[in-house]
Amino acid sequence: MNDDALAYLAITRLQAAYADVVTRRSWPDLEPLFLPDAPIHIDTVTRPVMELAGPIALGDFVGRSIEQFDFFEFVVLNTVVRVGHDRTARGRLYIVELRQHRDSGEWSNAFGVYHDRYVSVEGHWRFAERHYQSLARRFGNNRASTFPFPASHVL
Repeated sequence: MNDDALAYLAITRLQAAYADVVTRRSWPDLEPLFLPDAPIHIDTVTRPVMELAGPIALGDFVGRSIEQFDFFEFVVLNTVVRVGHDRTARGRLYIVELRQHRDSGEWSNAFGVYHDRYVSVEGHWRFAERHYQSLARRFGNNRASTFPFPASHVL
């Protein structure tokens, strides 16, 4: 297997590990997945963009955001990764969140896309920067709110 294929495999494992950590709500497990000061930009479209730095701040934010759900699962739908020749890579990751609200029992979905930068540090791929944007949200049987695809980040 060539270096590009090995890097792709390692990065998709990193993405899957992130989905697993968020689904399990195991926030300390985020730390080895990120550079300590990785910039994280969260655009829900309906609120101002939030700027966070590093996995601890991300875990605090996501943890508070999903407390309202009895059930929460983060599902990877698709990914595109472009591996560079300098131990860096870029990727686009499409996701859906499956959620049941604690108080109402109502189900909802949130669809989004991440534009990521990755870096290999001592042989381990890490998130170096993440840009998230919501693509659609649906509550119960209501029609989904949909949002334009974000300005493209170069892969």
